[in-house]
Amino acid sequence: MRWLLGLFYFVAGVLHLAIPAPFLGIMPPWVPEPDLIVAATGIAELAGSIGLVQPWSSPLRRAAGIGLALYALCVWPANVQHMMNDMGRPGGGAGLGYHVPRLAFQPVLIWLALWASGAIRWPFMGKAGKGRP
Repeated sequence: MRWLLGLFYFVAGVLHLAIPAPFLGIMPPWVPEPDLIVAATGIAELAGSIGLVQPWSSPLRRAAGIGLALYALCVWPANVQHMMNDMGRPGGGAGLGYHVPRLAFQPVLIWLALWASGAIRWPFMGKAGKGRP
């Protein structure tokens, strides 16, 4: 799961840097310097993905997981903005069937980054503290 999440964030980071327009389109209007923020989020995703896929458990891997969890929390407003922009289009865009599960999955993504990095073990504690990925 750690490698899959690392790949997901790596691809997302590359897309943020290579094709920023879709990400700029969902940026909430109150965010300053949207171009800089999209580039910074791409760099954060790349750095987090690299830290996450280290072959050994370390403070760096845990820090990457915590960073990616915080990142997922911080981009939640952009996902809400995306839903509002899309639902306001004629025909309602992708609809609630797309946006509600996407927003509801955000806490799972936060937990997954923490669990996959070894920052938390809940709910898979295992025997004698084992159970880390």
